[in-house]
Amino acid sequence: MDLDLNRSESNGGDNDGLVLARYAEQAYLDYAVSVVRGRALPEVSDGQKPVQRRILYAMDAMGLGPQARPVKSARVVGDVLGKYHPHGDQAAYDAMVRMAQDFALRYPLIDGQGNFGSRDGDNAAAMRYTEARLTPFSRLLLDELDEGTVDFAANYDGSQQEPVCLPARLPVVLLNGASGIAVGMATEIPSHNLREVADACVALLRKPGLPDEDLYARVPGPDFPGGGQIITPPGDIAQIYASGRGTLKARARWHFEDMARGQWQLVVTELPPGASAQKILETIEDLTNPKPRAGKKSLSAEQQQTKALVLGMLDSVRDESGKQDAVRLVFEPKTSRIDRDEFVNMLLVRTGLEGNVPVNLVCIDTDGRPGQRSLRQILESWLAFRAGTVTRRTRHRLDKVLDRIHILEGRSIVYLNVDEVIRTIREADDPRAALMERFRLTERQADDILEMRLRQLARLEGIRIEQELAQKRADQLALQELLDDPAAFKRLMIREIEADAKQYGDDRRTLIEPAERAVLETQVVDEPVTVVVSQKGWLRARQGHGHDPAQFGFKTGDSLYDAIECRSTHELMALSSTGRSYSIAVASLPSARGDGQPVTSMIGLEPGSRIVHMLAGAPDRRVLLGAASGYGFLARIGDLSTRQHAGKQFITLDKGDTLLKPLLLRPDDTAVALLSRKGKFLVVALDELKTLASGGRGTILMGLDEDDRIAQWAGVGASGVVLRGIYRARDTELVLMPEELAQYAGRRARKGRLLDVKIKQPSLWPGAGGGAGD
Repeated sequence: MDLDLNRSESNGGDNDGLVLARYAEQAYLDYAVSVVRGRALPEVSDGQKPVQRRILYAMDAMGLGPQARPVKSARVVGDVLGKYHPHGDQAAYDAMVRMAQDFALRYPLIDGQGNFGSRDGDNAAAMRYTEARLTPFSRLLLDELDEGTVDFAANYDGSQQEPVCLPARLPVVLLNGASGIAVGMATEIPSHNLREVADACVALLRKPGLPDEDLYARVPGPDFPGGGQIITPPGDIAQIYASGRGTLKARARWHFEDMARGQWQLVVTELPPGASAQKILETIEDLTNPKPRAGKKSLSAEQQQTKALVLGMLDSVRDESGKQDAVRLVFEPKTSRIDRDEFVNMLLVRTGLEGNVPVNLVCIDTDGRPGQRSLRQILESWLAFRAGTVTRRTRHRLDKVLDRIHILEGRSIVYLNVDEVIRTIREADDPRAALMERFRLTERQADDILEMRLRQLARLEGIRIEQELAQKRADQLALQELLDDPAAFKRLMIREIEADAKQYGDDRRTLIEPAERAVLETQVVDEPVTVVVSQKGWLRARQGHGHDPAQFGFKTGDSLYDAIECRSTHELMALSSTGRSYSIAVASLPSARGDGQPVTSMIGLEPGSRIVHMLAGAPDRRVLLGAASGYGFLARIGDLSTRQHAGKQFITLDKGDTLLKPLLLRPDDTAVALLSRKGKFLVVALDELKTLASGGRGTILMGLDEDDRIAQWAGVGASGVVLRGIYRARDTELVLMPEELAQYAGRRARKGRLLDVKIKQPSLWPGAGGGAGD
């Protein structure tokens, strides 16, 4: 590659930076491709990454089959590094360890002897202490290597040959799954049950146009090594398989054990992916003995409430896992009178007994292209690969049969003319040429005859040759039929898949049973509440509605921001200057007898941001959200809700843009009135606005000049809107009814008209009561 940065292009300009940019772009692209194809992503053909494939091939070449005596792992790693994989020994050993862990792979490929780690995160022993050999399952990947099924390529220094891929007899990419992060893409393929995947392959072979419903009925969902339960509905799982991306919800499996005197205990026997007994115990320790968060001197109200809740229900927990039980976590309640369902629900919500499992079906296809694929695409790609390997294997076997027939036909000539063959060999100066000329033999046949031993000239041996020749000709016809008859070829593929499924298949471990995700519900009396919010963000709640704001006292230098009337069962939504949404249960707010608590102690506010607006109301009430730059959208209050302490990004704001105060819409509101800083006024029907339940930027509400911004807005119903301002040095209020607003009505994104009123410094309010919209 040209690195001469002093060379100019033909236009005579100084293009040094352009040449460097092209070099950097190409170098980074080469690096990205190397990571994607050489390290991070599995092949759809054999489901292996390069390091895994090289480990299996090296162990097979070393003769470490399932019946062989295990050897030190260090010896295997040394062979892999020296011949095929010139990288770090620890990286290769880590890959080897994972291939031997029955809690990491659904179908382990390596039989490890010694300490190969645990599901609790314990590391494996050093490679000099452990031993390894291949498992019987690995034969699905290796058995047909020497039958011409796959291509071989030179290793890193050209001294060895290694397979480009392994001739997998089943789609291991789905059976064992994969996880990896490349440049610009990542993969998270969960493991699946062998019998189910094999059944789906057979069904696709018999009926290529198999409906998606039938396919997903055969593969209802992943099958994790540790069991557990998938609670995602079948329809959602089908959507994930169709798109190749999504999130499954999984939880542990448990049972209750009754004890003496009416006591009982909860026993967890299976955990979802990513969870371990050690992590569960650490989580419970953090809940019952919490530490103040970073930058705080004391526990937050949420931490104190959680601690009291857990200690009020849980007496003790212990890990009884061992050789007999891979997982056995025992939870004892504080008293036997605690409701069992409530006890389980608390543990599911507060610990890792329930969680999300990401699914991202990204792999490298048979054409070498990485990408995200659906379940059907993966199965079809693998079936095409398998058809190719079976075809190559059949041709390889046919070539060997034809070669053997050729040899046997030459030997048959010998037995018909034994004396003459012997005389020709004895008398000729060049026996091979003489045999070829006298009996019309090929070089291959002549060489075979010359290498025959005298004892092979016995009469019994001649009979055996005739028998073998007949058998080989029958084999030739059978193999040729497979190549010529697609139906016979398909039947062979089906038989082999079914035979492997019978030999290596097992029962499903993970239960698929839809259930509602656990939510911690506290009994809250539904009553009217007024949330008092100060300018500095201090919160408190007072029972009832209709309070006089003048009655509320505040700390020195603070004042009232808003008095929000809502219900005790509602959530208070806080919006930050960056557009993030945070949820606070109204029932958890401190009493109005004191000064309350700052909102920052109740949420995990993003660094560098601040809370600018708050709102509360029924979850299904409509709200208009937007920015001063003119963008906005409709949503419902419940859409802003989040279980995350750190909130969620809901409104997209450009740099320097500000968030308008959310506009709570009334049932009879049909339009929104918009007033800009320059006095432009526009009334837009709500039907024109986009509803975004997941948030976003929205669409342009009002067209603005470059130096103009939306200053105020208000909902427009049957009672119109109210303008409050100053007229002749006196506070004045002017009501604009719908018929008067008609002259300002326009389509979304229009600039509107100058407000034709004599009131100075007008502010916009909903008609006949309601909250301010500025």
